[in-house]
Parts: sequence; structure tokens; C-alpha cells
Amino acid sequence: MDTTTQNLPLPTGKLPPAFLHQLLQALPHADPDLILGPGVGEDAAVIRVADSPGALCVIKSDPITFTTDQIGHYALHVCVNDLAVTGARPRFYLPVILFPAGTARSDIQEVFRQIGTACTDLGIAVAGGHTEITDAVRQTVISGTLYGDLPPHQLVTSHGATPGELLVLAGIMPVEAVSIMARTQRAALQDLGWTPAELDRAADFLFDPGISVLQPALRAAARQLVTSMHDPTEGGVVTAIRELAHASHVGIRLDVDALPIPDLARRMCQDLDIDPLGAIASGCLLCTAKPTQVPVLIREWQAIGWTGQPIGEVVPPAQGLALRRGTQEVPFPYFAVDEITRLFP
Repeated sequence: MDTTTQNLPLPTGKLPPAFLHQLLQALPHADPDLILGPGVGEDAAVIRVADSPGALCVIKSDPITFTTDQIGHYALHVCVNDLAVTGARPRFYLPVILFPAGTARSDIQEVFRQIGTACTDLGIAVAGGHTEITDAVRQTVISGTLYGDLPPHQLVTSHGATPGELLVLAGIMPVEAVSIMARTQRAALQDLGWTPAELDRAADFLFDPGISVLQPALRAAARQLVTSMHDPTEGGVVTAIRELAHASHVGIRLDVDALPIPDLARRMCQDLDIDPLGAIASGCLLCTAKPTQVPVLIREWQAIGWTGQPIGEVVPPAQGLALRRGTQEVPFPYFAVDEITRLFP
């Protein structure tokens, strides 16, 4: 197929069968428990239930509705992180992909390539899904469902924190916000003196250090070192702490000076007038653990190349939420919407 044909838009409706077959064949689906995988004419996936007595099946669905040049990567990883914080290992992904009218074959192929690469990297099989071109959307939308499994003893929730425990963060923040800002505000940041090399590095935060918390979450759950886990996303780490405190019916004291914000991230947030505490923070993992377990937990993370540090403590619910800066305690901030939304009209 020549380049001219590759870039021609496809008509509204289902993808041509031959083109869909080509796309599906390139996706990973080799798993012994996948009995019936994706194929032209197949409408559902058949997955063998794990043989382990009492094994749990964990399911997560999440849409990606914002425009991004890496929407396929985002779509998988937001689901992976939500499964990972329960201690589950992701197995099977079923994306529903809606392309707007006028989408070219090459753009469709790129989204499939991103999904295929992300799934292959994590050992996830694409078990099925749906793809079409429709007038119902103005930009590409992906809504994915991810299935995983987990031994019952490894289950972690967001409501297991108790007073006296420590709040611990794995990774750095706000990884996802930095990548989005570098990709969408490049011209404005160049006007503020940022170099192309700095902006390329910041944009690459999506992949390095990356937005996945699968490794540290599974390590913590498998070793049974945490009492709760949560994935900071929209609204940043502060919003995630609010959610965890609400789920566990506890109060939390956050030490803002302990938060791992690298210089590049701090500078970018300052230059764009964004509070890093309230900026989308996929790429770090929020946990609670007993004080005696925290050194063990941090060593476990270090063994797989992750940093971790205590950032606060869990207190009785009557004490509520508070933030410490140095020796001063100030009211806990609230972000009605994610900070980076202020950058977009």
C-alpha cells in the first residue's frame, strides 16, 4: 500500500475486515489461558479461570478522552495502575476505540502500535475489544477494560490505613503533569528560556521514569508490607491523600518538605504557575505501612530500582488533614480540578 493510500481517511463505521485483521494480528494475544482471542467476527473473549483455589479476578474499566499523541500508552497504563494498587497482576486488555470521521489509516495504525507495545512490555494479552470510526466523537476516545488475577492473601485496598502508620510514597512527582506540560506548552516554555533538550527530557517523563506503578505495587503487595495503596491521578498527590483518608476514615499529616519533586518538575510548575501538589501525578505510588515495615518496604523498592520515602503519618480521624511546611502546620489544600487544566482554554 503506497503512502498516499495510507493517509487517506476511512469512511464512518467499522474498519474494513482485512485492515482490522492486519491490526489485530499485530497485537499480543499469546496466553495459554486465552481460549478465544480477538478476531474479525468474534464478539467476546473466552478466558480460562485460574486453577488456583480462591484466586480473585480483578477488573477495571477506564476511558481516555483527551487528545494526546500517546493515547494508546495512556489508555493501558491508567487501567494497569488501578489494578496494581490492589495487588493484582494484569492479564487481559479489551480496548474500545472510537475514531472521529476523517481519521487516516496511518493514525489508526499508530494507536494500535502504541497499545501493542505497551501490552507487550507488561506481558498483557489483548483479548478483544471494538474499533470503529464514528461521527459521535470529535477526537479519538479509548475506553479499556483490563482483567487481572490475584491470590486472596495479596489483596490490598485503599481503606486499610490505621492511625499510627506512616504515609509512604514510591517514585517522584508529578511525572504525568510534567510530560503533559512539556508536550502541550512547549512554545510558552521555550519563551521562558527552556532549552529543546530540557523540554525533550520532560516530555519523555511519560516513559522515563514512566507513569506505571505496577512494579512497586506488586512488590509491596506480594511481601504484605502495606496496609493500603492508592494511585495519585487527577488532582495530584493531595487529592489522592484526601481519597485515601476518606476511604480509611482517618486523618493524615503530610510533610510537604519530604515530597520527592525533582528540580526539573519544580521549575516547570513554577514557570507555568502550577502547584505540583495538585497536578496529575500518575507515576508515583501512595501507601501506608506500619513504622517497623517501612525500612523493609523501601529496601524492597530499591531492589527493583525504585525510590521511596515517608511523607507523613496517619492520625485519628478527629485530627483531620493538615500539611506541614518546615515547623509550621497549615490548612490542607483542596483542588476542585487538576491544576494543569488551568493551562487549557
